[in-house]
Amino acid sequence: MVVVDLQQELGRFDSKDFFEALTVLYTYIIMSDEEPVDQKKHFEDMCKPKCVRAWLDYQGCVKRVEADETGHKHCTGQYFDYWQCVDKCVAPTLFAKLK
Repeated sequence: MVVVDLQQELGRFDSKDFFEALTVLYTYIIMSDEEPVDQKKHFEDMCKPKCVRAWLDYQGCVKRVEADETGHKHCTGQYFDYWQCVDKCVAPTLFAKLK
């Protein structure tokens, strides 16, 4: 039964994991009425604030490259560093939810 499963899921969180508990609750609400939704985007949004330093490094690079007239400079490394940070944060939560 969905209510029992939800109580078991929410029971494993303490007050420090409030946002993760909300994510579980949100997942149960969405899953009960609609088609399954890819949760990766939601977990990425939750992890982006933890990767502010990498994001600022990327934005700084973008500003420097805008001034480059030669077209040889790029920010690929900083871009991948940012997404690596996000993916590293998302992976444990996302893979725990996969069936």
